[in-house]
Amino acid sequence: MFRRTFTALSAAVLAAFALPAAAQEDGPIVIGEINHFKRMAAFAEPYRKGYEMAIEEVNAAGGIAGREIAVIYRDDQGEPGEAIRIAEELMTREGAVMLTGSILSNVGLAISSLADRKGWVYLASEPLADALVWSEGNPWTFRLRASTYMQAAMLAEEAAKTEATRFATIAPNYAYGKDAVAAFKEVLTALKPEVEFVGEQWPQLFQIDAGAEVQALERAKPDAIYNVTFGPDLAKFVREGADRGLFEDRAVFGLLSGEPEYLEPLGAEAPEGWVVTGYPWYAFEGDANAEFVADYTARWEESPKNGSLVGYMTGLSVAAALERAESFAPEAIRAAFEGLSVTGPVGEVTYREIDNQSTMGAFVGTTAVEEGAGVMVDWAYRDGAAYLPEDAEVKTRRAAE
Repeated sequence: MFRRTFTALSAAVLAAFALPAAAQEDGPIVIGEINHFKRMAAFAEPYRKGYEMAIEEVNAAGGIAGREIAVIYRDDQGEPGEAIRIAEELMTREGAVMLTGSILSNVGLAISSLADRKGWVYLASEPLADALVWSEGNPWTFRLRASTYMQAAMLAEEAAKTEATRFATIAPNYAYGKDAVAAFKEVLTALKPEVEFVGEQWPQLFQIDAGAEVQALERAKPDAIYNVTFGPDLAKFVREGADRGLFEDRAVFGLLSGEPEYLEPLGAEAPEGWVVTGYPWYAFEGDANAEFVADYTARWEESPKNGSLVGYMTGLSVAAALERAESFAPEAIRAAFEGLSVTGPVGEVTYREIDNQSTMGAFVGTTAVEEGAGVMVDWAYRDGAAYLPEDAEVKTRRAAE
């Protein structure tokens, strides 16, 4: 007992001497946000506005123990090396008490690895690769958004209800895309053992040769297609596929394809009848989601995107963890995130102790074109907790800590 008490006390004393300046003084509590604000502005800018709105609300209500939260936003240009350099600067020079952000999974994984080595808390707001919380998971990294596995499982559930048995896939050739295809195959095969995967296409991220990819998929003669492309790659794939008749009489399941960041730019060219995950902000009525949409629109004079919701929930999560923490030392913040529950527009989400994954879910629906705009119809919110493996399976996927 004495040894444990002495060890804990010594660790606390050492941690106090190691605290960043912002954690020791009476000024704002500094958070370091790293993201691809120029390279992926369509998602990152709405995300930033949602984040800022949440922090404004927290500070207007008195902040944390009377101290305001100040977020320093830095652009990593979508490069892992630059993200690492910025993270070091934010934590050692700017006095940040924790890190948030990233969209691309390879960048998120790089920040996560650094956070683990340094003992810094990192809230991976958006990167979806399963490795973040499983094979390369660590005690210092927490993920907010529904993971690749969770969203793929939601689509696989819908795919299993169809008569399709021959599936082809197309996904960007990096961690997120590979995880998305693997998860979809795993869950769909378990739900419908007779399925067959007859083709896989792996275009380089944001360098898709849509014509060649569409031709290859057509040659595979699938009953259904699972699409993981997003951003400009999605737009090219949709247009080329429509021109060549790829989607006629075929079911299509699209991860992220219903997000307004990617669906709205297509306008009347948006695909119809795809089963997708997305964010139907325009269809909420009389609930907390509708209230968030109204508040966001009033604050920024524009409609929200899915990134807006993720950014808002990031800000609420940061504030909830700081409020719960016994101090602003890294270990105290890390402990506060374990099992933390946060209530936002989509209800309550919890950061699971078993893998640091939040239970935030996703909206699943069908694409349609209404008044010249791509929208989601027949949608429903799916609780993320219902689309994760059993605890025993999670433990086998989770890296040794």
